[in-house]
Order: sequence, then structure tokens, then C-alpha cells
Amino acid sequence: MNPKVVVVTDSTAYLSEDEVSRHQIVVVPVSVVVDGVAFDEGIDISAIDIADALRKRLSVTTSRPSPERFLRVYEAAADRGATHVVSAHLSADMSGTYDSAVLAARESPIPVTVLDTRSVGMAMGFAVLAGCAQVDQGAAPEVIAAAIMSRVSASSALFYVDTLEYLRRGGRIGAAQAVVGQALSVKPILELVDGRVVPLEKVRTSAKALARLTELAVARAGGRSCDIAVQHLDAASRAQELAALLTAALVDSVVTVSEVGAVVGAHVGPGMVAVGISPRT
Repeated sequence: MNPKVVVVTDSTAYLSEDEVSRHQIVVVPVSVVVDGVAFDEGIDISAIDIADALRKRLSVTTSRPSPERFLRVYEAAADRGATHVVSAHLSADMSGTYDSAVLAARESPIPVTVLDTRSVGMAMGFAVLAGCAQVDQGAAPEVIAAAIMSRVSASSALFYVDTLEYLRRGGRIGAAQAVVGQALSVKPILELVDGRVVPLEKVRTSAKALARLTELAVARAGGRSCDIAVQHLDAASRAQELAALLTAALVDSVVTVSEVGAVVGAHVGPGMVAVGISPRT
């Protein structure tokens, strides 16, 4: 392990408490604002709380961590004896979190390498863990950063939503505007491309969407051993069904299931099912 390098990420990596503790990762929470009250993701509010708020049509937005919050994290790392920080965050096209980290890095008492992973969720989380594996081997900061970006660039993030309403409300759908206004029976499958949500396909039912997600995920895996994360918002049965299909189809990969966090949940809405495919390198 290289105790002189500290890995920092944000709460949208959705790493487990065990993973965070084992690798000594510092997680900076992104905030969710419900009816004007800010809550830290993973600390003050759950995904189910967000699903309930969205169904009640309450005002739900998200807010980046302040540069001051990042600076406190970087200063604390220096106080513990670190000589470098690698700080990896969700796509700058989806949040100002990366920009806050860049501003804080300019004032940090130790060098900080800030990474825009162009991703979010466990596609980013698996990449952060790949960086931590390099930390454990005593690698230099530039090697750790390269491992994170290499892993995330090889990854795919696909997801199905019941409705585009929540993505539209949050202004996060970008090119997916092209499918807004389609018949309610159309179920969109979207993907993350270079940090932006774009439409991939349209299907007629949720069952067809799950079957198609399975086919797409298998194709993206390309016969490689992968870490696969199935994440959902208030759609546990759908997620378990998709995980079972993927486990049967990808015998050399590890498939996990978890609920997505409040920040991503605020933009995708209840019923969302996503799959992150991260080939091991």
C-alpha cells in the first residue's frame, strides 16, 4: 500500500461501506435539495426518500459540494501525512462537482490530481477501486490516475427508465430530447456516452427493456471477465430479474445488485434499472 497517496471520490460512485473502509477512500457527498432543504447523499437522505418525494411532485434538485468542502478533505489528507491526492468524480457535464474539486486543488497544501471520469454510478465506482488496487501496490499518483481512467473508459453504463420526465426536469437528458414526447407506451433505453445521457433504443414494454438490456450488456462485455453492477430505484424485482439473466449469460463475471443513491435517483425517477459493465484489466 502507498499511504502517501489518498483516493477521494464523491458519493455518486456508490461504493459500499466495506469498500470505502477497506481502501481508506474519502467520499465527499453530493447534496440533494428537497423543497429547499439540502441533504447529504448517503448520510441524511435515502433513495427511497427521493422516490417518495418525486411521486409527491415535490421540488427535487441536486447541488455540488462546495470547493471549501473539498479543500477541507485535501487539508485533512495532508495532516495525516499524505503527499498526493487522486480525486475522481462524476462527469462534469452532469454536475459541478469536478469544478469544485479543481478549485479546491489550487489551494491544497499537497498536489491533487482531479479526474473527470465522464461517468457516474458503479461504472465510476469500479474504476475508483481499480485505482485503489494500484495504491495497494505502491504505485505513483500518475499510475493510479491512469488506472482509473483506463478502467472507466472501457466501461459502459446502460439504463432503462419508466419515463423521461425526471431527466427532462433536471436538464440531464441532452440528446435524449429527441425521444421526449413519444407515446407513453415507449420505454426508452439510454446510455452514458462521454459523460452525457443519450438515447440508445426504444422498446414497447418493461419486460422487453430488461431482455434488451441483457443483450446489450452481454455484447458490451465482449466475452471478457467483468464486474457488473445492476442498480435500481424502487424497482428491486426488476433489478433481481436482470441480475439473474446477466449471471446466467456472463459466467465469468461478478454481478451485484444495489439501489442507486439519492442524487442519481433524483434525475431518473422510480422504476429505473441500470447496468454498469466494467471489464477487468
